[in-house]
Amino acid sequence: MEKTFEEACVCVRAIMEGRWRAACDEEKARILEREKRAIMGYEEEILDYQKTISEILREEGLGAVPCPSWYRDAAEGVFAELYGLAGLTPWVYDATPAYRDSSSAKLIGDRLYCLIDGKSVLQPQRISRDRRAQLRRALLLSTPQERAEKGFHEIYLHNGIRVTIYAGERTKPEQDIMVFRKYLLKELTLENLAELGTIPKEAIPLFRGMIRVGFNILIGGPVRSGKTTFLQIWQKEEDPRLEGLAISTDPETPWHVLMPEAPIMQIVADGENELEALTKSLLRGDNDYVLLEEMRDAAAYRLALEITSIGTRRCKCTIHTQDPVGLPYRMATRICSRYGGSEQNLIRQICKNFHYLFEFAQEEADRSKKKLRQIVEYCSEPESGRIAIHTICQYDPRTERWNWNAHFGEDKKKIGLLYPKEVEEMQIKLKELAARNPLMGKSTVYPRYFEGNRTEHAPEKGQVQS
Repeated sequence: MEKTFEEACVCVRAIMEGRWRAACDEEKARILEREKRAIMGYEEEILDYQKTISEILREEGLGAVPCPSWYRDAAEGVFAELYGLAGLTPWVYDATPAYRDSSSAKLIGDRLYCLIDGKSVLQPQRISRDRRAQLRRALLLSTPQERAEKGFHEIYLHNGIRVTIYAGERTKPEQDIMVFRKYLLKELTLENLAELGTIPKEAIPLFRGMIRVGFNILIGGPVRSGKTTFLQIWQKEEDPRLEGLAISTDPETPWHVLMPEAPIMQIVADGENELEALTKSLLRGDNDYVLLEEMRDAAAYRLALEITSIGTRRCKCTIHTQDPVGLPYRMATRICSRYGGSEQNLIRQICKNFHYLFEFAQEEADRSKKKLRQIVEYCSEPESGRIAIHTICQYDPRTERWNWNAHFGEDKKKIGLLYPKEVEEMQIKLKELAARNPLMGKSTVYPRYFEGNRTEHAPEKGQVQS
């Protein structure tokens, strides 16, 4: 009678456990280290395990045993089920074109969902409770700083995949969660992004002018809206001779791979306390620009503000926001709540130091498609004592085009004194875009949360003024 795949797994496990029991303590330590490295994705150890399993299957007459369709062969399948990532293996190692282009996988209970073409699709693989528990233990053993009793963990595989684990009291019984995020290294350019319909093709010269002048930009939007991708593309347009510092809460972007010719130092600082501890030393660094990914707390806001306050330009930061007008207020209040200071001074400083915000969103019909929703210009007006937020670009889903406002603040002209040609070209391009597709209606907001805007000439809260 033909053996099943499950029986083959039982047979291999029994033989491997027998070898373990027969091993000396020193050999057991080596086996444990090998197993740990295999589950973390080290190729040498994976191939070694699969070779051993293949030999056992052949010796036991199980070489031709049928295996689940998502595995390439029985040796790979048995390894994955006993020592690897079980049904996640094909996704982790890009076994199909769909998996290769998938950036996220979620294991909810025994069900596996993969992000394919912008949608979370239920996969045929099932991972049992015992296997999930074994997988969690193996991942935690490979990362000693993670304590098993915690209900939340973040771990990185050898290939850079981030694994977020929710378990224990944080989840419902039998509904433990593991989220896998894969970094997709895409050779994208501004032109590629325009071809995808994410940004307007006609604005590419304007964007390149902004990069050359060296404005400080914020890139906002919800999760998976394309913020990081746009940051990477924008940064790749920078002069590779300039020295950069990349600060992130996790090593999501491999800058050494994307820009190997550029001297970019990459620092990982997870949490407010770590950022606070690093702030003083980071401010002393001699960097031409700073990349700050995932600004999400007061320490990150303060660090970005202090970096830009000492004259550092070309800074690029990503942030979760869908409210460009309210963002300066939100940042200022968070900083004040943790560190004190003048909320009003901080609001002015934010609008002075950060020049533009690019807001992205997912298309509702197909979440794999991203869209530049709008660009706003932050302005601090020294003569009037007010701050202003100008919408210079806005996407209209009804006409499927971007509309433009040719505003170019006096403070932006001063920033570009060293680049008069680029600034002039930017202004010309903005006027051309606005003449072709004008942004109709009001496009300027003087937020009432700033005291300097509460004058008899200032608009009421929520009102816009062109």
